[in-house]
Amino acid sequence: MVTACAVTMFFSCKSNFEDVKKIGVSENEPIGVAEHINLKYTDSGRVTANLLSPKMLDYSNREFAFNEFPNGITLYLFDEQDQKSTVLADYAIVYDKTGLIDMQGNVVLASATKDTLYADQLFYDQKKEWLFTNQKVTFKTGRDRINGTGFDSDVKFKQAQVLEIDGIITLDE
Repeated sequence: MVTACAVTMFFSCKSNFEDVKKIGVSENEPIGVAEHINLKYTDSGRVTANLLSPKMLDYSNREFAFNEFPNGITLYLFDEQDQKSTVLADYAIVYDKTGLIDMQGNVVLASATKDTLYADQLFYDQKKEWLFTNQKVTFKTGRDRINGTGFDSDVKFKQAQVLEIDGIITLDE
């Protein structure tokens, strides 16, 4: 009888402990708030991205954890030769499990070679070092200004593609 009572108390304490951990934390509220963020993402010791923001909300208490940047971000992307591209956005979310950064609102990406992309939304896949969107974009490269719906590119803009294009494109004859 004493053993059964002790086992019951042990399991009920464990259950209560999970409930106690949840007290004061609403599922809709962030588990933490940080200001003046400077996050560095690395791959094999090489910095691949640096994210700066005035404010970060930590939702790692959710089943699909994420960090939200309600006051915008500046994101620096570095290629293997340390060439830096810069992305500015009014708002962003970083999804922990997928490694995706979803940037929204007045997104401007300026590459190391001075190519510039303007979009309302742009995704950055940190693992593949790939940028993409299916929204309207304007891409300025050299003398060309290309408008389209959709964009795919590596961080170096070596494989940049504007989809469903219209705009002014210069052809050498």
